[in-house]
Amino acid sequence: MKQWVIALLFIFPFLASAQNFEDRWTGYFSYVSVKDISQGDNKIYVGAENAVFTYDFSTQEIKTLSTVNGLSGNAITTLHYSEAFDLLVIGYANGLIEIVKEGEENVLKVVDILEKQTIPPDRKRINNFTEFNENLYIATQYGISVYNLSRLEFGDTYFIGDGGAQIDIVQTIVQEPYIFAASSTSGMRRAFVADDNLIDYQNWTTIMGGGFRAAEKLGNELYASNRSNTILRFTPDGNTIAVENFNSEVQKFRLADNLLTIITKTSSQAYSEGFVQEASVSTVLGFDLDLLSGYGFGNNFYLGTNEDGMLIVPFGSMQATQVLPNGPIRNSPYSIDASPGQLWVSFGEVDRDYNPYPLSRFGISQLKDTIWTNISYEELSLAVNAEPTDLVNVTINPDAPNEVYMSANQKGLLKIVDGVPTILYDETNSPLERINIGGADAGIRIYGSQFDSQGNLWFVQSKTDEGLIKLTPGGQFQKTDISGIINAPGEVALTELALSRENYAFFGTYGSGLIGYNPTTNRLNRIDKGAGLGNLPSTTVRAVAFDSQNRLWIGTVKGLRIIYSPGSFFEEGTTPESQSIIIVEDGVPQELLYEQTIADIEVDGSNNKWIATTSSGVFYLSPNGQETLLRFTKDNSPLPTNNVQDIAIDPFTGVVYFATTQGLVAYRGTSTAPSDNLENVHAFPNPVRPGFSGNVTIDGLTAQANVKITDITGSLVFEETSEGGSVLWDTTAFGKYKVRSGVYLVLVTTEDNVETKVAKIMIIR
Repeated sequence: MKQWVIALLFIFPFLASAQNFEDRWTGYFSYVSVKDISQGDNKIYVGAENAVFTYDFSTQEIKTLSTVNGLSGNAITTLHYSEAFDLLVIGYANGLIEIVKEGEENVLKVVDILEKQTIPPDRKRINNFTEFNENLYIATQYGISVYNLSRLEFGDTYFIGDGGAQIDIVQTIVQEPYIFAASSTSGMRRAFVADDNLIDYQNWTTIMGGGFRAAEKLGNELYASNRSNTILRFTPDGNTIAVENFNSEVQKFRLADNLLTIITKTSSQAYSEGFVQEASVSTVLGFDLDLLSGYGFGNNFYLGTNEDGMLIVPFGSMQATQVLPNGPIRNSPYSIDASPGQLWVSFGEVDRDYNPYPLSRFGISQLKDTIWTNISYEELSLAVNAEPTDLVNVTINPDAPNEVYMSANQKGLLKIVDGVPTILYDETNSPLERINIGGADAGIRIYGSQFDSQGNLWFVQSKTDEGLIKLTPGGQFQKTDISGIINAPGEVALTELALSRENYAFFGTYGSGLIGYNPTTNRLNRIDKGAGLGNLPSTTVRAVAFDSQNRLWIGTVKGLRIIYSPGSFFEEGTTPESQSIIIVEDGVPQELLYEQTIADIEVDGSNNKWIATTSSGVFYLSPNGQETLLRFTKDNSPLPTNNVQDIAIDPFTGVVYFATTQGLVAYRGTSTAPSDNLENVHAFPNPVRPGFSGNVTIDGLTAQANVKITDITGSLVFEETSEGGSVLWDTTAFGKYKVRSGVYLVLVTTEDNVETKVAKIMIIR
């Protein structure tokens, strides 16, 4: 009876189809770390951290697949291309399997393993796929599952450990009449592949104990690597012979064109039948080999590296062709900032408690005119003759977008001009001082920063009395002592900073709430958690932002607050109270974003708010926060995770960038910054063609411009005043009914009635 229960574990397939989001979204994933490679149909299929790219041998064209195309965004562990069924099968660390068919828009998600309650979450990893007679044998951390590629459904599952226990199978090999299973801990086992009762663990025989890293057949023989990186030959008569030993860790075995490829951390070898070495490579000019995967066939090695994408190296050569899709240097963006036409990304890390250790040594990336430029950490260090570790904040100078500052949370303030790192301000070349905690050097802990209307850069430094600093356009540093308002050396961290239209500086802290500074009166004030103390929901403030009405939005680890009159913050003898936003949901009043950890708040050209959370994705709110206009999560958008660290908005295009812990994606938003005049007023899409169900965007507007839309006879069908540089029209007559086919006039007038503009929209139903 127990065996029948095992057999029925996956008898009912759980299938779902993932949506394609290419119409409104763009994925900016990193493809430098190649986890696995497969091949077929004149293509190479390359699995990176959580996205895939293909390389066409004939055209040398590179195509990418990511969350924007319907992939999950989870950690990829292996992939397999089936030429017989024209299917790409992708396996993940969490047990998910995704199936992609060429030419079909949607991705098939197979969630049986992922959602199976009887298998512990830490034993669901998909290690390898082996195809045989329409079946895919799935090597996992719990055993082997069989998936039929013809019917797209699961068959049996084999728990083949002693007594039917779950054991980690790294690879299966079918070499008739046997199927072999190599375990990382429990030896090499085999059974007759034609046996109808493979679910019975007693039908599996252990032919060698110990642990294995990889295995594959070659001719009539089976080869495997043990945990000591010794290559063993299993001959048909049952003998085992050591044929090679590697000093570097064996990563994978792969078979193609009757060649067995053995990939180690630092080399790749190709062997023909009889274990005759046909080619090897351990040195590639211009690259330090750090390999995770690979293949050898067609007189080439296809090497999957940890940091350089895929390298194609001809047999017998040390020259490589790098195949790497355009993308950032890493897949874990921490801070981003955008200005018209460009985006800068840093990858430094601090934890939830703002602890910078262990120090991160990562490069930086710039997106400009659709092209990524990446600067490695080594190049950064060489350029400024210092070590800018933990780059945790990016700020572009709005008056000089070629000038960028990055906060190095241990080393100082990095300045970049025209894409070139030029100087790291630290204790050797500026008034910035290193701090000491308990007798140990704790560096120069810089975090939030923002430019004011006079071109000064304001930023904060933790653990020092003079924690608020201004850098003038002339290069002068001016410090403000904050010791009268908090115990600065005892405060864990000063966090994000924002400036009001009066150039009041407000900045968050880890344990002391929100601090405000009026530079005109030199007055500081602070609000804290609780009623009467400022009404913050938490002392840890992670995000601050001013909107177009000069209201201060405050994001904490326990929710959202607003200060409606920042000037009152500095009135003598008062403790201003921040306000929550109360919304009515299903007839019940409740606090907006209650208990949510808010990582960032950004304001777009229409004064709407984009709010990033660490567990619930992104919220897009109306100007007063009373209406949730959009909500993006991992389940309904290309966000690869609901942990969103930062947001940036291109004010010219309205594109909104989301930096998540598992990659960067962008949404083509419709709200742009207001223009100075009406010269560039335009509508899109235009014409509106049959089947279109979205909104028409009228862009290029000035602030508070009046927009009227009439039909050709002059009948008014729409009117609105712009908040920013754009308004949306749903192609209805004041929301009552869809307008008919025809030409519609857009009449735009500036707030002061000085300038007017007329545009046309063609509607085709």
